[in-house]
Amino acid sequence: MDLQHITQEELEQIEKYLNGNLDALALTKFEQRMQTEAEFKSKVEDIKTVLTGIETQALKEQLDIFHEDIETVSTESEEEDTKVHTLNWKRLLVAAALIIAAGSFWFLGGNPNERLYANYFKPDPGLPTTMSSSDNYDFYEAMVNYKQGDYKTAIAKWETLQKAKPNNDTLNYFIGVAYLANKNEEIAIPFLEGVAQNSEFAFINDAHYYLGLAYLKADNVDKAKSSLQKSNVENSKALLSELND
Repeated sequence: MDLQHITQEELEQIEKYLNGNLDALALTKFEQRMQTEAEFKSKVEDIKTVLTGIETQALKEQLDIFHEDIETVSTESEEEDTKVHTLNWKRLLVAAALIIAAGSFWFLGGNPNERLYANYFKPDPGLPTTMSSSDNYDFYEAMVNYKQGDYKTAIAKWETLQKAKPNNDTLNYFIGVAYLANKNEEIAIPFLEGVAQNSEFAFINDAHYYLGLAYLKADNVDKAKSSLQKSNVENSKALLSELND
């Protein structure tokens, strides 16, 4: 794994791609680059491997230090600033590669549920944001925030609407997946549990799938399996197979 030739800008773009936070135009350009540049595609896979285990506190602290270094060199010249960024980034990549090569506990022996979750979770793509109806304008305005990766703003707007319509399955579903995308599975679970009880709900299979992921993130494997078994989403079957191995 050769990580030292990845620039800071590439890292940020790859992180956004893996977290589903690129807008439509940026996503198209990113995927085209992966298709045409084998080396870049390899970089994406390498960073995905590193980020799969990044939940470990040790590497989190390294990332915090790295970002702090960037913020504290603002008084340096632009040329010196760039050099410091490059050196710090390369030092972090070397450290990450050494951790992986050494087979440290967080990557090889860490929580397998976290790794599976990271491999299978991608935010629901959301609904088309036509906003043609004034009655639904607030809902679709929040959907735009959601698609842009601003989950906190989307949640706030949807929860305001949800107070007037507490039993609206569509609202509860997207609030649940937004909380899950915002790394708060504990709050996401009750919303997804509620909509998963309605067999007539249009997104029932997706609801079971994301509920299964939420349970997996919360380390409740039995409930994760139970939810995944109720979904016909293709990834549900694949994830269930891995959990049963």
